[in-house]
Amino acid sequence: MRKSREILLKYRYDARYKFSDLEVCYIDRGAPGNTTCIGGDRIDELGPYGLELLSPYGTTTIPYHRVVKIRYHGAVIWERGRPKIEGTGIPGDQKVEDE
Repeated sequence: MRKSREILLKYRYDARYKFSDLEVCYIDRGAPGNTTCIGGDRIDELGPYGLELLSPYGTTTIPYHRVVKIRYHGAVIWERGRPKIEGTGIPGDQKVEDE
């Protein structure tokens, strides 16, 4: 299974994707349902240990271990604990058969 950081890096730097169309949901104690979802346009940096989010108060670091779900155009492309099924998951990552 790919890690959330790997998925985020792919969508940030691969020209086939628009990072602002990404949505990241993470554990946020005290928020409704203890989860908050933010758009890719609010992510300032993908550091080695967490996301740097832009907020009215500056930047906030969200550790990757708190990320629970990543969506692209509304479709779930990564979810904590969900096993990866070959040829599914990330758009554009389908397995190519040898000819």
